[in-house]
Amino acid sequence: MNERANKPATLRLRLTAVAEGIVRGGHPWVFADSVAQANRPGRTGELAVIYDRKDKFLAVGLYDADSPIRVRILHSGKPQMIDAAWWRSHLAAAVARREGLFDENTTGYRLIHGESDGWPGLVLDRYDTTLVLKIYTAAWLPRLDETLALLQGQLPWPRVVLRLSRNIQPLAGQCGYSDGLVLAGDQPPQAVLFRESGLQFEADVLRGQKTGFFLDQRENRRIVESLAAGRRVLNAFSFSGGFSVYAARGGAAAVTDLDISPHALAAAERNFDLNRDIAGVARCRRQSVQADAFEWLAGSREPFDLVVLDPPSMARSAAQREGAVAAYQRLSALGIARLDRGGILAAASCSAHVSAPDFFAAVHRAAAASGRRFSQLQTMQHPLDHPATFKEAEYLKMIYLRFE
Repeated sequence: MNERANKPATLRLRLTAVAEGIVRGGHPWVFADSVAQANRPGRTGELAVIYDRKDKFLAVGLYDADSPIRVRILHSGKPQMIDAAWWRSHLAAAVARREGLFDENTTGYRLIHGESDGWPGLVLDRYDTTLVLKIYTAAWLPRLDETLALLQGQLPWPRVVLRLSRNIQPLAGQCGYSDGLVLAGDQPPQAVLFRESGLQFEADVLRGQKTGFFLDQRENRRIVESLAAGRRVLNAFSFSGGFSVYAARGGAAAVTDLDISPHALAAAERNFDLNRDIAGVARCRRQSVQADAFEWLAGSREPFDLVVLDPPSMARSAAQREGAVAAYQRLSALGIARLDRGGILAAASCSAHVSAPDFFAAVHRAAAASGRRFSQLQTMQHPLDHPATFKEAEYLKMIYLRFE
């Protein structure tokens, strides 16, 4: 039997004129309604080669037959063979971008950040000797075996855990994969320990949010530490208490973790206890409050000197943007009301559908409406291991204001 005859022809696509221009400009997504022509039906996980109107190579990417994002671009420009050697160099390039960013005091960070590292719909995080591979598109499912072999061949950490975006879990189950599946190495404990800036934290790599910890807020935690000396700190939407532990090491007089989840507060207490041998943490008073942050802030009269607001995303779609901006402004106003003289507000947003200028403006409006004099200390966006190379990837932003 002629195997070559049974192999389907390469999937060839042509796009609408507008979409062709967008891809030529470097955007990594092709939406389903942008595909103008295909030589055959595509299969999820195969490579799709995109040609322009003059039948010249435009790009190649991963095809997803069931996603609104129909193709996620791997390479554009000159024709390129996407073979094993290309994948090896592609991984090496992502790892090389992190060289020099971390030392032995930080063993938790991102190695691959999706489209911005040229790995669309895939992230890879390191937690000490554990790697967590999270995929957001079913296009990676047929490629997991070769991806795992690639990771094991080039990276020194033995354990690999698979995490799956909720929308692809049913299809993944049909392929024999499940969220939290250990792909390589031994079964991890409930919490994997790692270091960040010399502090110890636990990450629930099997069931925790994201890949087990919010690694993207590392630089902001360091800033909060630098501002915390002698202050009473409120960490609203505290999750597992990262900001609180940093603030305590920075000399905070007291920290309050505020979260609606008892599981999050329990994790925050464990993380605090992991660092009790550090002088600042040992001296710092800590309390937990289980409550809805909006309601508690509105009803409380307790004063603080540093208020950290790091809520979950408030806009899951563009249609929710206006409501999210209003919610951020209201939350900021509630936080400002809890600040004593000389207090600092540290407000964050992780909503990609709310731009940094819109978010910063909302916080400034809340500050102006307070009637108090204030000054802006600084703003922050993505850390270097979480690069954002296109608009939709720009989700993280944080602003620091000091009030008289």
